[in-house]
Amino acid sequence: MKLTDILSVEQWIELEKDIHKKSGLNPTVYDTQGVSITRTTTWPNSLCPEIKAIPKGQTFICSTAHQNIAGEAQRSRKPVVDSCDAGLLKIVVPIYVHDTFVGAAGGCGLILEGGEVEGFYVSKTLGVEEEKIEELAQSVPVMSEEKAWDVANFIRERLDSIVDDYLKKA
Repeated sequence: MKLTDILSVEQWIELEKDIHKKSGLNPTVYDTQGVSITRTTTWPNSLCPEIKAIPKGQTFICSTAHQNIAGEAQRSRKPVVDSCDAGLLKIVVPIYVHDTFVGAAGGCGLILEGGEVEGFYVSKTLGVEEEKIEELAQSVPVMSEEKAWDVANFIRERLDSIVDDYLKKA
């Protein structure tokens, strides 16, 4: 089973738009391999496009974070609110149809209140001056942990509704 068996790509994009509107996060719906099914991006800051533009950033920061956090969400079958190695907030909510894992939805690109961008790590990983990373980090919005969990629960409720609607039609 694939996510596009449940909703069209266009309908998943609408969910992503709703997540962004509620949270300001860069929302993504992922297949079971951790690949975006919509290929859309809504940057919440100036740092994330810099990280994703450099292959090492995509590989060692974004992909690694998704594998770890999505793996935890898949194993627990619950939303996970955590941070990537760059210090940025990442929310992942698993999508199950009965006992079959079919993907995940969530978002990233803000910073949890009290957290900070790991400028030195990002600089060394990307091979970019730390001063530039620190400058870009100023554009990263802050979110409280309470709000992050509100967003995670919003996503979970939407996904539960989507899966319930699918099962009624199946």
